[in-house]
Amino acid sequence: MGYAPDALLVAVVLAGVWLLWTVVRYVQADRGTRVSMRQAVRVRWGWVRLARMAGLTVTDKTPSLLAQLTAQKDGAAPAPRVLTPKIKVTPDRFGVIVQARTLPQVGLEEYQKSARFLADAWRCTRVSVLPDSPGKVVIRGVRSDPLTTPTTHRPTGRPPTDLTRWELGVDEYAAGVCVSLANVPGVTVAGVPGAGKTSGVNKFVCDFAPSPSVQIATADGKVSQASEGDYADLVKRMFAFCGDDLDEANALFKRLVELRKRRSSTIRDVLGVKNMWHAGPSPEWPLTVLIIDEAHTFFREYKGSDAETKRLAALTAENARLVEDLVKKGRSVGILVILISQKTTGDAIPTFIRDVCPIGLSFAQKTVEAAVAALGEDIRNWPDASPVTLQDPAYVGVAVMAMQGRPGYTRIRTPYVSDADAARVAEDTSHLTADPDLLLDALLDTTGGRTMPDTGESDNTPAPLTK
Repeated sequence: MGYAPDALLVAVVLAGVWLLWTVVRYVQADRGTRVSMRQAVRVRWGWVRLARMAGLTVTDKTPSLLAQLTAQKDGAAPAPRVLTPKIKVTPDRFGVIVQARTLPQVGLEEYQKSARFLADAWRCTRVSVLPDSPGKVVIRGVRSDPLTTPTTHRPTGRPPTDLTRWELGVDEYAAGVCVSLANVPGVTVAGVPGAGKTSGVNKFVCDFAPSPSVQIATADGKVSQASEGDYADLVKRMFAFCGDDLDEANALFKRLVELRKRRSSTIRDVLGVKNMWHAGPSPEWPLTVLIIDEAHTFFREYKGSDAETKRLAALTAENARLVEDLVKKGRSVGILVILISQKTTGDAIPTFIRDVCPIGLSFAQKTVEAAVAALGEDIRNWPDASPVTLQDPAYVGVAVMAMQGRPGYTRIRTPYVSDADAARVAEDTSHLTADPDLLLDALLDTTGGRTMPDTGESDNTPAPLTK
């Protein structure tokens, strides 16, 4: 009994510390998180009652050892126990994340069937249930819709820790969405003008620009020179840039195809592997990204009998052949092509290029046919996720894509990167810009690797493009 006052004092101190910590967290939180913190309290306090009403409890007719001993002493039959899953609730800006345990006959399927009841009880816009670790599920309830809540992204200016991860944004449950770029030869991005296509790619450039293991070239079909358009602030971090001039674009594509050929012929000698992704990008052998914006500009079919039209038709046909080479053969040597167009139908991006790109994103579209071209026929079976439903101005910056490991399609809110931040990142990282061809020359000189033998083709040494 002599320890009771001390134990009580310790309990009071711990309770006071916990209360103070909770108050400090509440004061420092933003408005949305404060609402979620109050919501989390209601979820915890009302869980036992709600679980019973939603059928998320199980009756255990086998008495515990204590109940058996008590029953033997009193001479009464022990009453069955009603077991309620234990939960842990975490609030954030958009709602609550509930980690719940499973019970016999109360598993993932039962939680998913009860999702709409949980949404009503917790006053959430939507609730999702996904498996967590064995014996646990994660229930995500969002009070406000992340898809209609514009978000901004301020680049840190620090190199990414993992060059295989492209962090796109958050899904409709405010969970982070990222895709792996390892062994990806191409990405297609579609959507009507002003839907957020270029902004999403700008974030990609800003996030990867601080790494010397990434080099970027761009062909922008919307402008005539580098000082114009959406990439004017980022061009300092690009080793090559061209506008809508078909001759310049053709020279750039030839230049990158020759880089692909040289890398293919020297990769084993220089890196000791057949696939660059087995070693990873490096400053000497960087991931080389080609961004082709308004891609239809460089692939369109010209029809006519005059000499100039025939010349342009031959150029666009060759452009398609060159980009096909990069997409089909550039994966293992670290070349990634990002193709952006309003519609990714066959007349905008040839199907022999589009269908090889494993990652496809679509912002708002006006027709189902355009959505199918961007995402595949299966999007017809998921009308609620179709980019046709994203035409409201509230959905500017929202894209749809198929995610590996998830059924159907995922809608993603991509954050906005301001022009000032983009210009700051490009300026601060401009010293990292390097021509991959020159880097390969230096690497071959260092390692004593061989170069690709001269084939005698006229396009082996294209004239270098300047920014």
